[in-house]
Amino acid sequence: MKVLWDRGESTVADMVTATSGETELAYTSVLTTIRILETKGYVSHLQEGRAFLYGACIGELEASRSEVRHVLQRFFGNSRERLLLSLLGDDGISPEELRRLKEAIANLPDEALSETTERF
Repeated sequence: MKVLWDRGESTVADMVTATSGETELAYTSVLTTIRILETKGYVSHLQEGRAFLYGACIGELEASRSEVRHVLQRFFGNSRERLLLSLLGDDGISPEELRRLKEAIANLPDEALSETTERF
């Protein structure tokens, strides 16, 4: 998905090439993943000659929110508090990250807090 968000419409070969510096992915693995994403409605395709051009149907922010909602529901019983406590209990959080999180929460307007509660 990141390749499609960054590059726009791409063939499977384009996506394999775009990810080659990160990890070695086989063409068939990328194709299988793209087909699954298409089934889920995240990706669509157009035929251009013999190749299919795939494009994202969902924006990065919308997709990340959807996945967080899924994780929240599946692993934390829809409890944002349990999710945050799990994240905060991770040894990898730095004092600077914790300070920024506290600041972000403190600076949320009341409307945003009620909006967030309604979404989840």
